Amino acid sequence: MLPRVVDAVVIGSGPNGLVSAIALADAGWDVLVLEAADELGGAVRSTTVDGWVSDRFSSNYPLGVASPVLRALELEQFGLRWAHAPLALAHLLDPGDEDAVAIHPDPTDTAASIGRDHPKDGDTWLRLYQDYVKIRGPFLESLLTSWPPVIPGLRLARKLGSAGELARFARFMAMPMHRMGQEVFEGERGRALLAGNAFHADAPLSGSVSGTMGWLLAMLAQDVGFPVAEGGSSALSSALVHRAEHAGAVLTTGTPITAIDVAAGKVTAVRTASGETVSVRRAVIADVSAQALYGELLPPASVPAGLRRDLENFEWDYPTVKLNYQLSGPIPWRPAEARDAGVVHLGGTADELVHVGADLDTGRLPTAPFLLIGQPSKADPSRSPAGTEAVWTYAHLPRGIADDASAEKLAGRMDRAIERYAPGFLELVVDRDLQRPSDFVQANASLGMGALGGGTTQLHQQLIFRPTIGLGSPRTVVSGLYLGSSAIHPGPGVHGACGHLAARAALRDASLLGPLTRIPTTAALRHLQR
Repeated sequence: MLPRVVDAVVIGSGPNGLVSAIALADAGWDVLVLEAADELGGAVRSTTVDGWVSDRFSSNYPLGVASPVLRALELEQFGLRWAHAPLALAHLLDPGDEDAVAIHPDPTDTAASIGRDHPKDGDTWLRLYQDYVKIRGPFLESLLTSWPPVIPGLRLARKLGSAGELARFARFMAMPMHRMGQEVFEGERGRALLAGNAFHADAPLSGSVSGTMGWLLAMLAQDVGFPVAEGGSSALSSALVHRAEHAGAVLTTGTPITAIDVAAGKVTAVRTASGETVSVRRAVIADVSAQALYGELLPPASVPAGLRRDLENFEWDYPTVKLNYQLSGPIPWRPAEARDAGVVHLGGTADELVHVGADLDTGRLPTAPFLLIGQPSKADPSRSPAGTEAVWTYAHLPRGIADDASAEKLAGRMDRAIERYAPGFLELVVDRDLQRPSDFVQANASLGMGALGGGTTQLHQQLIFRPTIGLGSPRTVVSGLYLGSSAIHPGPGVHGACGHLAARAALRDASLLGPLTRIPTTAALRHLQR
């Protein structure tokens, strides 16, 4: 039996929803989290069967460690333990190579790996990392803790120093990844390392701001590694759940929301599939996709026609195909670096990755797909029985193509790609579990077309354009209703920022000075989206 009235309802229990619930409950609000699935955690979940642990969606969490939002929650006090492989990352350029470019715990070792073909590139890496360390705090705060990022943005500007340095940094962040690699590094190893990290997102390597993705993930890999949650990704969700319960939030599973009630432009209640109605005094935060919120949950009359039209052009990120392997032993990689790495990139040079991206953007199934491979047993031996290895890999289908037949075809190419780089791999496979885009959607309705990022990270759908033309804010056209998922700025990644921003907006709007921000913002949104 659900409560009849609460201060706030949070729809969805992914990391963003749980972060929202924690922030509101910490502020003394009466908070109810309603999750449609039978398990909490959204797309941060793992399963354990016969000693094998499988992360079903995401797995490695550099942003989870680095995020000021999650760090402030002190999740280690609620059972979370991070585990690290000996090396964060190895990128394999050619199947015949006996060594790989790798990110080591010590930046000087990384520099030596990058500089093996061009010694100057090693010095460049050390300079890049030193520059990142200088601005790390205000940069991450600007990205993840506030919108618009006025105060952390000023701190970032002060760290950069002169107006000229600020302008150079802005240009650096706006660059396509392919161009950034060419300007920064002389050789293929450094360029490939950045390009592989950029491919974690879906921005084409020749497109603006893709350089930001590659640079940031490469710097995070050097800074905090590519850690996994000890025991499986559900351990991260479990820590967030315990933290939310500690704050006083109530969490309920198996409770799909079918409608959000609105009266006089203000949110009033949510209705469940079982027929129950929960009234809200202050706010509803929706950790769901933009399509679900505006197309399914809200009354059609409360959604402006312009917003509905804009959502027709909403662009998902690339559909994901994921293979989960149980292996009788470690993958027999030729390069020693790959045998110690928590994450392995298979994709070749930066130029070759540009061609893979072009295939994905023009509807062609890549013959040599880029593979992101996780070896969690390297960091956390509890992921598989002694002497064995749990391994996963994912690749992408072309944008807009998510059928099962294409997924099966791509999965076969993924098997063969690993075998080319590690002869004998297929003989080690004890079990192989394929997750198609349709499987992701069935497991979590917010993952439209099997897209794990909640929408493309390209510039036309970031900042004030996410999820559509607006203000880049979690506020919606309905007073008291906030979108708190990866459909808003800053987008995908397990960092909690979207939920943090939604809760922060709700708390501010409910304060004595709230009307000063809420009323003009809501009016501006209605004007933009009418």
